[in-house]
Amino acid sequence: MRYSLKQLAVFDAVADCGSVSQAADLLSLTQSATSMSLSQLEKMLGRPLFERKGKRLILTHWGAWLRPKAKRLLRDAKQIEMGFYDQHLLSGEIRLGASQTPAEHLVPDLISIIDNDFPEIRISLGVRSTSSIIQGVLDYRYDLGIIEGRVDDNRLHQEPWCTDHLTIVAAAHHPFAKRERVSMAQLEQAQWILREHGSGTRMAFESAISRHIADLDVWREYEHIPVIRSLVANGPYVTCLPYLDVEQYIEDGKLVALNVPELDISRSLSFVWRADMAENPVVDCFKREGIRMMKRHPMVM
Repeated sequence: MRYSLKQLAVFDAVADCGSVSQAADLLSLTQSATSMSLSQLEKMLGRPLFERKGKRLILTHWGAWLRPKAKRLLRDAKQIEMGFYDQHLLSGEIRLGASQTPAEHLVPDLISIIDNDFPEIRISLGVRSTSSIIQGVLDYRYDLGIIEGRVDDNRLHQEPWCTDHLTIVAAAHHPFAKRERVSMAQLEQAQWILREHGSGTRMAFESAISRHIADLDVWREYEHIPVIRSLVANGPYVTCLPYLDVEQYIEDGKLVALNVPELDISRSLSFVWRADMAENPVVDCFKREGIRMMKRHPMVM
């Protein structure tokens, strides 16, 4: 072989950063050494791997073809190194991305299981909206994503993990809280505070409500669930959030789940990963332990 792992690591870092200087900082190399390694790799392969667009380096067709293969080699090399160093059969790193609800209520327990049973696995976690997690998996920023709802992209594989449901809630002092049943006409007149566009919660809610109401009065949109929850608990608003995120507030009497018979919003929480990703025992372990966790301790969702 004429290329080296160092050259592949430089290529991968430049692809991640879109910049030779940022890749050099990431790899603790000089900019000249980084540029030279990339030039040597392109010369050996006989193909340009990047083209410049403005200030950024963008993958060419050949670069996009090489990227998953280079990542596979680098991951295997790291696993070999860590396996021999730690004398542990299953070791390595997983970059996990999760949307807010699973990140807050499910992922901590799963990480605890992994830490206890597989102490040599290193886990980094990014918490973003569902659409951002999907894009992060596509951009190689995450090895595995945990998202809400479906994704239709043939570049990704999706495996259901568990289900949850969304609940429409208002403050205990809201006029709707006293009603045995809330109609669609009443919901149409309500002031809504919702998750931002791109979140799995917003997509699931809009898919269900659009069959009944064409135009909601969306008063505010926020990314963070605690902000929405507190505003609704203390104001004249209505929202729709995952049951796991409002369960304690309902039990404490701060929020009331509204009875809307026409709406039953259930959805899946799923693992997603790139279809071109080779067999990865660390990712497989994470998915397997997650499924076992839900079988051992099914949650009311």
